[in-house]
Parts: sequence; C-alpha cells; structure tokens
Amino acid sequence: MNKIAEFVKRKRKEAGLTQEEFSVRSGLGLRFVRDLEQGKETVRMDKVNTALAMFDMEAVPGRRENDE
Repeated sequence: MNKIAEFVKRKRKEAGLTQEEFSVRSGLGLRFVRDLEQGKETVRMDKVNTALAMFDMEAVPGRRENDE
C-alpha cells in the first residue's frame, strides 16, 4: 500500500468515519475512496488532493522514494 493510501485510511479512521461517511463529507465517490485506500495507482490526482484536503494536506510533485 502506498503512503497516501495509508495516510488517508489512518486519518479517516482516527476521525471516526466510515468510507461511506468520508465519501459524503468529501464529495468523492465511494468507489474512489475505496480505490484510493487500496493504493490503486491510476486514481486522479485532483481527487486525491480533495481527499487529502479533508486533513489539511496536499500532494505535491516530488521525487519518488526508493522502496528499499
């Protein structure tokens, strides 16, 4: 699982929200929330930032870290 997926899932749970509740509050589709939390790599970045904005965060361009 990627870091963004782990972060969103952890923060959502810390907020006491189900995926469905997070979906409604963020304005994102439930399928997208599920795909994001499962680490699907083809999710749209604008929607990723909508999800991250729920926790005052934003994804920005940068170099990939090694998986080592």
